[in-house]
Amino acid sequence: MQGSNLNSTAMKQKILLAILATTLTLSGCKDSFFDININPNAPTNPLVTPQHLLPMVLKQTATRMGTQYSWTASWCGYYGRGADYGQSIPLENYNITATFQQGQWANSTTSWYDVLNDAELMIKKGEETGQTFFIGAGKIIRAIGFMYLVDMYNNVPYSDALKGEGSVAPAYDKGEDIYKGLLAELEEARAIFKANPEISEATAKSDVLFAGDLTQWRKLANIQSLKLLIHQSEFVTNPSDEIAKITADGSGFIEAGETAMLSLLFSNNINQVNPVYNTYVADQSGILMDGFNRVSHYLMNRYKDNDDIRYQYLFLPAQNPKDPTDRWIGSYFGSPTIAGLQSGNQSIVVGTGILSDGTQPLWFFTSMESLFLQAEAIQRGWLPGNAKSVYESAVKDSFNWLEIPTADTEADNLLANSANWDNASNKLELIINQKYLALPSINNFEAWVDYRRLGFPSDIPLTQNQSAQGRKIPLRLVYPQNEYSYNQDNVQAQGEIDPQTSKIFWDVN
Repeated sequence: MQGSNLNSTAMKQKILLAILATTLTLSGCKDSFFDININPNAPTNPLVTPQHLLPMVLKQTATRMGTQYSWTASWCGYYGRGADYGQSIPLENYNITATFQQGQWANSTTSWYDVLNDAELMIKKGEETGQTFFIGAGKIIRAIGFMYLVDMYNNVPYSDALKGEGSVAPAYDKGEDIYKGLLAELEEARAIFKANPEISEATAKSDVLFAGDLTQWRKLANIQSLKLLIHQSEFVTNPSDEIAKITADGSGFIEAGETAMLSLLFSNNINQVNPVYNTYVADQSGILMDGFNRVSHYLMNRYKDNDDIRYQYLFLPAQNPKDPTDRWIGSYFGSPTIAGLQSGNQSIVVGTGILSDGTQPLWFFTSMESLFLQAEAIQRGWLPGNAKSVYESAVKDSFNWLEIPTADTEADNLLANSANWDNASNKLELIINQKYLALPSINNFEAWVDYRRLGFPSDIPLTQNQSAQGRKIPLRLVYPQNEYSYNQDNVQAQGEIDPQTSKIFWDVN
């Protein structure tokens, strides 16, 4: 698995970046915290502490989740193609190859196996120094990263991965076994945090997510556990044992207004802009960075047709509209190029409700997603509570998260009409459809998971690309080409992969 084991030079470079990033972002740290009497420009593994690694690992994880899934947004009806661009293959004809999205796997500073390598190093440093807090945090990162890998590829290296030179061609674990392992790791993380490990001043400052608040870390572990269970809801329909473990923790979940946000400071300087803003909107100079992704016509109409004003905060209006009276213009996924139409005539996918500029903080796990997961779990009978009440809180939280001035009034109007609980014949479909409308450009990946496991929203349009030849939205990715080149025996043991028919283990529909 070339790329999943970083060479020493690359690791030193990343460690240096971690130290520099921590130095820049953790204002107020005592000088002695970074007083290393060896050349600071050549840091080596023994000098790196878990405090150096945690900010980088958290930022890498949040950046991956926030910036790397525009392709799932395209497949699931969130995005269309900007008119400045010609048709994009294989994105638009679903004929997925081993090179498509191979950076999700490795060979990138923010690919999942690279992020997981850094988390693994942090865990080892925590073990060496007896700082168990970092072990718990690392296990949560592992649960997130490996979940994404399974949800894209099914079977992947897990128990034999991240061992450096000890396993250069790691064996693959079954996706369902990995999920079991991740749930166990999250239980271990909860136990670590519940044991109330000592949190030094340096550790609290390095924790750019919760500042050492162990209760919030337990809530994150709980909601990540519930997310794993929800993803495999059609495969394991009665996860009572795992639900009991979550409930026994006693700290609950991330609730309304409790979005886990990184406290890292962003600015309008080169390489310091919020990565989501820099990816989808503009750089430090205000130059637009993304002309390819535009809000889909389908998604825009989902809001407009139901008098749902969230689109005015989720997205930016067209910068150069053909009709000045209507600046909210969608695009069609896979459509032929239209003469005279430009990307500037279409709406940008990240609006002021998500990020008003490039200096705003980056989210890690949003409160509205947590509430929608809880609502589904209650509706399924897994958790006690009132599903209607939690569902309505999730919808309201979406409006408030976007900082819409009339949030409560607008949410109440929507809940009284198109999003009404009592009028819905299929409550689960209602939950998923509103979750879908709450998360575009905030969590693009979750829509692909929900569509594959449940088929909702049921009217997501297929590509208009004529070379699709009857293919549907892909069910998974193909293993990256490097695996076939450098880990041939293990990847070929997974059988022939066809993204049109080969399913993730939890996709039983």
